[in-house]
Amino acid sequence: MRWLSHVRLPQASPCRHGHNRSWRIGIDEAGQIAVVEPIPAGSAAAGEAWGGDWLSPAGVDLQINGGLGLAFPELTPADLPTLLQLLERLWSDGVEAICPTLVTCGVGPLRQALTVLDQARQQHQPGRCRLLGAHLEGPFLAPQRRGAHPAQHLCPPSLEALQERIGGHEDAIDLVTLAPELAGAEAVIDALRARGIVVSLGHSGADEAAAQHAYGAGVTMVTHTFNAMDGLQHRSPGPVAAAILAGTVALGLIADGVHVAPSMAVLLQRLAPDRLVLVSDALAPYGLGEGAHRWDERLLLVEDGSCRLEDGTLAGVTLPLLEGVRRLASWSGRPEQAIAAATVSPRRVLGDERSVETMLVGTPLSEALRWHQDGTGLAWRRAA
Repeated sequence: MRWLSHVRLPQASPCRHGHNRSWRIGIDEAGQIAVVEPIPAGSAAAGEAWGGDWLSPAGVDLQINGGLGLAFPELTPADLPTLLQLLERLWSDGVEAICPTLVTCGVGPLRQALTVLDQARQQHQPGRCRLLGAHLEGPFLAPQRRGAHPAQHLCPPSLEALQERIGGHEDAIDLVTLAPELAGAEAVIDALRARGIVVSLGHSGADEAAAQHAYGAGVTMVTHTFNAMDGLQHRSPGPVAAAILAGTVALGLIADGVHVAPSMAVLLQRLAPDRLVLVSDALAPYGLGEGAHRWDERLLLVEDGSCRLEDGTLAGVTLPLLEGVRRLASWSGRPEQAIAAATVSPRRVLGDERSVETMLVGTPLSEALRWHQDGTGLAWRRAA
């Protein structure tokens, strides 16, 4: 057994073990993590000293729209080779699994994309990011809060519209973003929850009361918190305040410093550290250069990692998920929580309630991440 000592684990909640607790990690002959155990305070432990670096699972991105020029809603069978290349690129960027996000589009393209994603799942192999169930961001969105979603494909929520889009693909859906205040949304929420699909509030005009009702009805996440919804106002608290006070609702966050100001990102982390979930919201130009790129029939302008339509509408980013960890850690000074927000908390959203140490056991060390912080900031690499 090979031993690593003086290792820290990411913890979303500062009160569980304390962020300075040291662990030792036993690696078996196959290179897998076999033992994760705390080191008693004041004691020494034999093994390779990590000096307080963190060990975490790899990243999980619940909201990513494409990359290498591919937009997931536009996938065709001919795109399969590039899609597999994208999954390899994501793996190299420290991401173990994604919920491929399908923004609002026509019924035919949506169903075709779900079919292509299923074909890619069947070709998974080591060194590729895993495709989890898709994240449908739309079409049941509030028109006034649609952002960059094409208006012509928005649809009032109904069981019939839901069946038309996902019938036969229900097992390939993990997450749906909708505006819960729309007429017909409650029946859709019930149907999704009955199938074990996570429902998230997003692109919504819900006020505090409507949001509270939605969280009570089974909505358990907020999509890109603060964006495409009312913000925190002292006389109109809105859906974000309702989510924080609910105590059980996950809060998705794009930590690029543009979608949400760094101070508000830190505030969100301070208010709900164990429910903050970093997402990339990366678009098709992820992995490509900056400048002008096509996005459906529209032009997408990429500058400093931010994507905007020609009219200036903010559409997404091209930054890797783990860059958001680095930025949030630099703003907040709480790296253990920032790491957890991209590696542990997304798994919680999808129902994995295991402790971090249990998540790590059985993982090849070469697939886990080692995080080190010095005067230049937080950095990661594969642990072996």
